[in-house]
Amino acid sequence: MARAFTCAGPAREVLLPGVTVHRFGGHDLIAAGVGPALAAASTATALTAAALGGTPYDLVVSAGIAGGFAPAAGGSRAPAADVGLPPAAGAGHPSQAPAGAPVGSLVLADEITAADLGAETGEGFLPVTELGFGTVTHRPPASLVRAAGAATGAATGTVLTVSTVTGTAARADVLRARHPRALAEAMEGFGVAEAAGAHGVPVLELRAVSNPVGPRDRSAWRIGDALAALTEGFGKLVPVLESWNPHESAER
Repeated sequence: MARAFTCAGPAREVLLPGVTVHRFGGHDLIAAGVGPALAAASTATALTAAALGGTPYDLVVSAGIAGGFAPAAGGSRAPAADVGLPPAAGAGHPSQAPAGAPVGSLVLADEITAADLGAETGEGFLPVTELGFGTVTHRPPASLVRAAGAATGAATGTVLTVSTVTGTAARADVLRARHPRALAEAMEGFGVAEAAGAHGVPVLELRAVSNPVGPRDRSAWRIGDALAALTEGFGKLVPVLESWNPHESAER
């Protein structure tokens, strides 16, 4: 992703507790780390330092690779043991058609959802919101998602954040039944969104699919191809980010 900012000249490193900020002109890049907790901590450190320095950020972008869900067979929701559970966050979204994200494709989140933040019960999984506190979904600005999708050609839908990568078909089916709009799963987006939300800063998540969600098969991973797609897609995204007005009228 740093290649997208090379026109601004070489990066200047800013050392913060636990994270290094790579500064390219008016853009900052950090390697936030693996998993939602470290991603949240790293992002919060950068956001706090910028705010205290009098130069708060206007937008946070989480970008990386992800596992992509295959389209549900026959256009129906995948079976799972969670039948009868309360609807997942985002389940009331107007578009419920199952979709898929093949290896090498780009995915843009219109909902960033923590898939495993909650409690297991005798009746199945309850998201933390059903327990009466917290949140499980952050929604990027709709106008920005539309513009970013048009520029990059990315599919738009829910991107799940998990602490444990899916490794079985059964688990993939459970997640797909619980989140019918899910296109991909990754490990950092929700943590980044939580940090951004605490600072009142909007967030966007862009992912390139490196492997299918399901049985763990390293021979099927295409990390190099995904990183190449991400680099190309992020390059197309930068002009959108630079022209987007975070203070524009209310989203529709």
